Amino acid sequence: MTLLELIETSAQQLTDAKVSFGHGTTNAFDEAAWLVLYSLGLPLDTPLDGEESKENRPLSPEQCAQAATLLGARISSRKPAAYLTHEAWLQGVPFYVDERVIVPRSLIAELLVDGGMDYWLHENTHRVLDLCTGNGSLAIIAAMVFPEVVVDAADISQDALDVARINLERHALTARVTPVQSDGLSQVPGPYDLILCNPPYVNAASMAELPAEYLAEPFIALDGNQGGGTDGMDFIRTLLQQAPAHLAPDAVLVLEIGNERPHFEAAFPLLEVVWLETSAGDDQVLLITRESLLK
Repeated sequence: MTLLELIETSAQQLTDAKVSFGHGTTNAFDEAAWLVLYSLGLPLDTPLDGEESKENRPLSPEQCAQAATLLGARISSRKPAAYLTHEAWLQGVPFYVDERVIVPRSLIAELLVDGGMDYWLHENTHRVLDLCTGNGSLAIIAAMVFPEVVVDAADISQDALDVARINLERHALTARVTPVQSDGLSQVPGPYDLILCNPPYVNAASMAELPAEYLAEPFIALDGNQGGGTDGMDFIRTLLQQAPAHLAPDAVLVLEIGNERPHFEAAFPLLEVVWLETSAGDDQVLLITRESLLK
């Protein structure tokens, strides 16, 4: 069996098993390629077509068995592939992950790298907060994109911060990014010139319908109803009330809300926001100035 044949066969098995995607891949072929290449010790960017292609590389029975073992674990456990490989990629940057954190997939990373929020930043943007940092990916990417800034990476979960420290050491950023255990903004110093936040925002109805892959992630990082609500906006309500006191005069808050725009607009009908364009559209990430929060 060749490398490409094994990937295609594995993709069909994933399709037949009706696994869910969305944790680094969006389809069966890409997920199968990730699992097969990882199981064989091959780089994830191994070419599968073109002059440098290795798609016709013959595989030994032992190699096929290695891939089958990992594929079987993916299907039987319904865990995201990143939990099985302990690695996820965001904007080309590798991160360690395990079940203590959600798999990084924030669209804010895209905006950082592509300059999608640069218009609202300025020469005095030096202090950044990544709130609900998880494995530290947004804090790390912000530090990479803006080498002149210092970043606080805050999370309520000490387990998550332990994972973030692994990634800070991996990317040699312990001197510029500081992990902070904080329930929301309660323990962060501020004031900040930029706050990034990919908070728990999933509404109650959607939480009840999440596939097993999402239920494998920390509940606290997804459920936006932990204050007793149902619209997914509980954390965000508190955040928007408290944010002005933690923002510098010309600062902005960049907030990711996934597919919850209708719930967000119903909860904050008078709030002036700027919706930022991403690869997923212009309704998943928004920017709010401190001035707007004070109105």
